[in-house]
Formats: sequence, C-alpha cells, structure tokens
Amino acid sequence: MINVIWLLLIVLAVVIGGVTGDIGKVTEGAMNGARTSVDLALGLIGFMALWLGLMRVAEEAGLVQFIARLVKPVMRRIFPDVPPEHPAMGAMLMNMAANALGLGNAATPLGLKAMKELQTLNEYKDQATNAMATFLAINTSDVTIIPATVIGIRIAADSAAPTEIIGTTIIATSCSTIAAIVSAKLLQRLKAFRVETEKNVQNEN
Repeated sequence: MINVIWLLLIVLAVVIGGVTGDIGKVTEGAMNGARTSVDLALGLIGFMALWLGLMRVAEEAGLVQFIARLVKPVMRRIFPDVPPEHPAMGAMLMNMAANALGLGNAATPLGLKAMKELQTLNEYKDQATNAMATFLAINTSDVTIIPATVIGIRIAADSAAPTEIIGTTIIATSCSTIAAIVSAKLLQRLKAFRVETEKNVQNEN
C-alpha cells in the first residue's frame, strides 16, 4: 500500500509541475531529497556503530538483566496468567529492557521469542491470549530511556542539542506505555475482545 501512495505522490508532483511549468523544481526537489537522505544515512553510520557497540558492552556486563530484574515485580501483576518462572516472562523482561536502552536489534528477536513462549501457554492456538495482546501493546509503546536512533538522526542533521529529547522521550513513552496497559486491561474485559471459551460461555449463562 505504501508503494502505491508513493507512486501517486510522484505522479501528482510530475503532473502538477508540468501543468504549472515548474517541472524543473520537481527534479531539483527530488535530487535534493536524495542528497539529504544519503548525508543522513552516512552521518548515522558512525554514531550507530559506536552506540550499538557501547550497548553491546552494557548488555554483556549485565545491564539489560539488571533492568529486567527491577521490573519483574511489576510484570507479575501485569501478566498474572504467565507463571513467574516461565521462559515467556524472561523473554518479555529482556525485550522491554532492550527497548528501554534503544537496543532495537536485540529487542526484536527477544520479542519474537516471547510471543513463541506465550503461545505454548495458549489453549486456543488460533486466537491471541490476553497476555499476548498486552505484551504486543507494551512492546509497541515501550518506555525508552535512551532514544539512540533519533539522537543519531539529530546528530546527522547537525542539531545543536541532539540529546535534549531524552527527558521528553521518557515522559512521552511512559504515558504511551501506561495508556497501552490500561487499554489492554479494559478491552480484555469486553465480550467483543474476549476469547470464546467454554468457561466464558458458562459464566455468561
């Protein structure tokens, strides 16, 4: 779908440029956009290489595991259906800790592993459990302490203060995570969003 949108935008730009006689500006804008994207990409390489290296050192030093241990008591209350010592709990904790540190490359496989482990607890394999839906909501809106990618883009764009977004990012992602958890917990109480099991049907009758 996104490819269709981009194609329509390009066609519209060319048509409007031709009609108004400013087709040269369309070409100039395309070239400037391509140049800017290359400059940003090259500027990001060094920063991301350094940052990911530092985060890899932190991960090996146990920082991710430390953060995971800090939030473990909260996780037990958010995911009451998941046994505390189940592999799914560990994978979810590690995923959230990695996201908090901006380790997107490490967070993705951990998130997939968490979903795979949660599926082993799922009695109805063709439907997502409350824990799976809640985890997906949290993973999408996870609290970010250090937004490494955005900082890198700001550095590449010659921002005067590339790290000044850290405070607002923590506040914004904290609000989004709270909203995600509250929404997931409220929606799972509604009949339209509940898994239709024999137990649920009996309770309703």
